[in-house]
Amino acid sequence: MMQVGAGRDWPLAGGDVGGTYFSRLEDITPENVSSLGLAWDYPLYTNRGQEATPVEIDGVLVTSSTAGRAVALDAATGEEIWRFDPEIDMQANRVACCDMVNRGVAVDDGRVFVATLDGVLYALDFKSGEILWQADTHDGSGRGLSSTGAPEVAGDVVLIGNSGAEYDVRGFVTAYDVETGAARWRFYTVPHDPEAGPQENPELEEAVTTWDPESRWDVGGGGTVWDAIHYDPEFDAVYIGVGNGGPYHRAKRSPSGGDNLYLSSIVALDPETGRVKWHYQETPGDSWDFTATGPMTLTTLEIDGEETPVLLHAPKNGFLYVIDRRNGKLLRANALVFQNWTSGINAETGRPVMTPENADYSTGPKIIYPGTPGASNWHPFSYNPQTGLYYGAVLEMGNLMMMTPGQKPYKEKGINSDASLIFTPDLPAVLPGLPSFVQEAVKALPEWSRVEEGLDKSELRAIDPLTGETVWAAPYAGWQDRSGVLTTASGLVFAGDVRGFFNVYDAESGDLLKSIDTGASIIAAPMTYEVDGVQYVAVMAGWGGGGWPYVPRYGAAYERRNDGRILVFKLGGGETPKPDKLPPLEPAPAAPEDLFADASPETIAHGRALFFDNCAICHSNQHRSISPDLRRMQPYTHEIFNDILLEGLLVQNGMPSWGDLLMEEDADAIHAYLIGEQRRIRAVELELQKEGLPLDQPSAALLSNY
Repeated sequence: MMQVGAGRDWPLAGGDVGGTYFSRLEDITPENVSSLGLAWDYPLYTNRGQEATPVEIDGVLVTSSTAGRAVALDAATGEEIWRFDPEIDMQANRVACCDMVNRGVAVDDGRVFVATLDGVLYALDFKSGEILWQADTHDGSGRGLSSTGAPEVAGDVVLIGNSGAEYDVRGFVTAYDVETGAARWRFYTVPHDPEAGPQENPELEEAVTTWDPESRWDVGGGGTVWDAIHYDPEFDAVYIGVGNGGPYHRAKRSPSGGDNLYLSSIVALDPETGRVKWHYQETPGDSWDFTATGPMTLTTLEIDGEETPVLLHAPKNGFLYVIDRRNGKLLRANALVFQNWTSGINAETGRPVMTPENADYSTGPKIIYPGTPGASNWHPFSYNPQTGLYYGAVLEMGNLMMMTPGQKPYKEKGINSDASLIFTPDLPAVLPGLPSFVQEAVKALPEWSRVEEGLDKSELRAIDPLTGETVWAAPYAGWQDRSGVLTTASGLVFAGDVRGFFNVYDAESGDLLKSIDTGASIIAAPMTYEVDGVQYVAVMAGWGGGGWPYVPRYGAAYERRNDGRILVFKLGGGETPKPDKLPPLEPAPAAPEDLFADASPETIAHGRALFFDNCAICHSNQHRSISPDLRRMQPYTHEIFNDILLEGLLVQNGMPSWGDLLMEEDADAIHAYLIGEQRRIRAVELELQKEGLPLDQPSAALLSNY
């Protein structure tokens, strides 16, 4: 049953019902892949991240893009059949932590299901794109919910979760009738305040005993199901991957401790009732953003002499889990990366052996491995039943984590994670700017030597799923360079990279067989299908997602326009056109001389704090950032600054209004801080220009002079 799909058609996001991202097509082989070239491409008219894998049925390719737009194309020619541009409340962008991405559509019985950023689930007609029904997926709480994941059909219901664990959301997943859109049931992943009355179901009554009665119920608890919803028809179960808690550290979220079910867990639900069949918590009492929301793979493996139905899962926390789909029993758990939050998994209990001396940052700054970007993340792995290997992007990296003293007040629809973190690749450069007591504490940590040695790396790996051992590895360019994977029965592995190359490897050896320079960063998983005897390989291209404002210098999106596209290849295809190169970087424009020239240090400090609390998650203020670099505002932008920030002048461009949270004096303080930054960076860049040096790589010494 796990082989249904991924033959001539690619009817599900993962290709088949197992979500293996494996295709049985064999026309493109190691011997002829050198002739692979572009068949056609399709512009998506956006510069935001592309994370979806298209679906293809009977010669029609359907996919989603920014914020939940959808399109259907002739799979052989790229000709547009229909396009769906929903009216989206772009205020939802304010509570989307990681770009306006969308991870795909579900297709079932002539219907296309897609969820939009503002939390609306649509059912569209497969042939025409007309709306059949729509459902508001909010729960009436008024919290900071958004939707970025792909829906999943399970029999006569379609399920969707939500995003926002860093904000103030209490996570849940909802099932809707596929024909009418009527809500059938809703499963909350964390309990509510027990003083507010009975929980919604018996499983939550049990879960609430794993939380402190005085938990931060006002914040919501987190546990969002923003990806990883998978239906298993063999056992009539829906598996959901649950996200991190909010606030991050359990000491603030649930002060007396506890496992905090069902955070960072895989939960098997009955698709008819929404009741729990079984659960397995990968990270009890999660304090490190170790979500369990990475895509799952369903297959059968021989374990201890028995053909066993298993679920493979490589979440953020650094382990590769093999779980029995019948009952949720842990069969294997092997480390994929260096980690210090635990010393391993107890095979008898299935629980991690915690190492609080290394990882409990409530007692002071700690360098935690793996970091919050995860040993793996949303980028789909591929399981190839012929080689028996699991192929995917694996990241060796950590981060420094710190916690502010006391409890921060609840911020409505605001970031409530209440922790500071710095990724280890940035830590040596950033550390001198931190308070001296933090510097001393960090340098005394045993992991500091690892940071200084620069051992961080990202790789495409072929992994033995039962041992976790790497059979072969191919390097990515850096920690932001990861992508989804496709494998085929002909022995090929397809994966893009952030540098802009679409790469094809030998599945057995890892040898690079073909590399196509597309000029576009690729992070999504490819797929393949056949029309009229021709095999095509398709992939979405466009930089974004987690860490999206920080465009890496090695990325194609740093050098060229970040034009979102669908790229489709075939044997004998042509050259792939590249987006235009961006113009050379010029010194930052001069800020108006008289604007906030007399701003006090207190005002600037207030503006800086507000900026990093509310704005920096999108506006990284780095060179070539996808969102505007606010150190480079033109004179007319300064004139309408408050109209943009408080009145929502550019809300349709994705810049939400903050007038409900910020007062005019707050906006002025942010503006004053940014003008100071603009004057500072302009002085640096004018000096670099005078010396004939590149503007995008100022030295720390030069910056310190300004």
